[in-house]
Amino acid sequence: MRPSAARRSPQARRAPLAARPGLRVKSPDALLAESGTDLDGNGLARSMGLFQVVCFGIGAIVGTGIFVGLSDTVAHAGPAVLISFILAALTCIFTAFSFAELGGAIPVSGSSYSYAYATLGERTAFLVGWCLLLEYGVSVSAVAVGWGQYLNELLGSLTGWQLPAALASPPGDGGIVNVPAVVVLLLAATLLVRGIRESARATAAMAVLKIAVLLLFCAIALSAFRDGNLTPFAPEGVAGITSGASVAFFSYIGFDAITTAGEEVKNPRRNIPLAIMICIGVVTVLYCLVALSAIGALSAGDVADKPAALSLIVNHVTHSAVGGGVIAFGAVVAIASVVLAVMYGQTRILMSMSRDGLIPRVFARISPRTATPVANTWIVAVVFAVPAAVVPLDVVMNLTTIGTLAIMAVVNVSVMVLRRTRPGLARRFRVPLFPVSPLLGIAFSLYLIYGTGRATWLEFAGFLVVGAVVYALYGRRHSRLRTAQEPMPDEGAQSSEEAHRSEPAPLS
Repeated sequence: MRPSAARRSPQARRAPLAARPGLRVKSPDALLAESGTDLDGNGLARSMGLFQVVCFGIGAIVGTGIFVGLSDTVAHAGPAVLISFILAALTCIFTAFSFAELGGAIPVSGSSYSYAYATLGERTAFLVGWCLLLEYGVSVSAVAVGWGQYLNELLGSLTGWQLPAALASPPGDGGIVNVPAVVVLLLAATLLVRGIRESARATAAMAVLKIAVLLLFCAIALSAFRDGNLTPFAPEGVAGITSGASVAFFSYIGFDAITTAGEEVKNPRRNIPLAIMICIGVVTVLYCLVALSAIGALSAGDVADKPAALSLIVNHVTHSAVGGGVIAFGAVVAIASVVLAVMYGQTRILMSMSRDGLIPRVFARISPRTATPVANTWIVAVVFAVPAAVVPLDVVMNLTTIGTLAIMAVVNVSVMVLRRTRPGLARRFRVPLFPVSPLLGIAFSLYLIYGTGRATWLEFAGFLVVGAVVYALYGRRHSRLRTAQEPMPDEGAQSSEEAHRSEPAPLS
């Protein structure tokens, strides 16, 4: 007998690979059993119906990406921006199928973090949660930066006065500190801690308003449509379309925020998949219509790299600042709703990670009075107000995009793994053309990651390394699943002794 065998219990020798540190998998049943409450028994309230969830999804998606980021996409792709938006939409559609299946099968607040925990193991789940800091936390900073641009446009059209550049833009964009970005984050946090019912009503009203404003923009811009503005259609060729799609993808970030509401939605197994499909369809049609209208009304060269581009186009077409003021008002409301919805998603993901012990317990505490994670919400608002105040928008957008694409690739892998490991799990929605659809989702995600550029790859690699270190130093040691699976020291010693006694005596 080898000496090491006596020191290992039979359970340890038979332990599956998934039970080892970093590869521990949390079953969907355990995720569902723990959902809806914090570690002290305080619970969330299921108060969102299908309409509220759809509006919440549109509220999370439509904002800075189209109102501010359109000009950046045009700078890369030219009039072929339309194809860039369609390419980005295809990536989202294939991945949306996977999110819809997983969101219906495991309706919890952790979204892609929880799906990775149930399929790929704890270490991967932690890194997904780490990347979600980019998709939700850092992107909310980017969204807040864009809010300041349109707020100044609105103030200029109404009063002729604007905030000084030093107080309305971050360093690198001609300013010192972006005060409006900080203000909108604090306002969103104030509304979120009041309760999910109030937040859902506000998000629904803002979603309806911004769709109306974008349709108004399309009507005005199409009245001045010129075919000549569409030529040359792709001045930078395929490379320009690809890089444009990577930028345009930022405009779609947020549809997966619907899955973070899994513990506060009525009939989540039905409403979450349905809401995801409705949101992707509405937003794709709307974005393509806006992009086509914008380039048709004003040449790509005049739109590229212009702040508040939609207001600029309307002012050009109407020869008045009034129309641009209306668009600016819609953008201010639209971007504020994105801040609200995305900050909501970030707090719910952190709450799930905290419940699992991977981050400090303060993020899981739910107020018994408002049924919201109050401390969690204020921490998120204050922490991400810093990059919103001092980091230029384009820097934040690139890193956010690659982090989100990486998460989408993981979600497509997760849906395939869960089909294999839990084929009998209840699913109200199933990915069509399985496994072709998730494989295409992975391929499109990797293709757009390629388009983000080498500098962004290196920044993201460094970000992942930091996340792995944080997991090793804190998450792995404090994991509640590790505590539940590993025997106490006395039990381990007893098992070793029993194993030693059960071994046959060596032959002399």
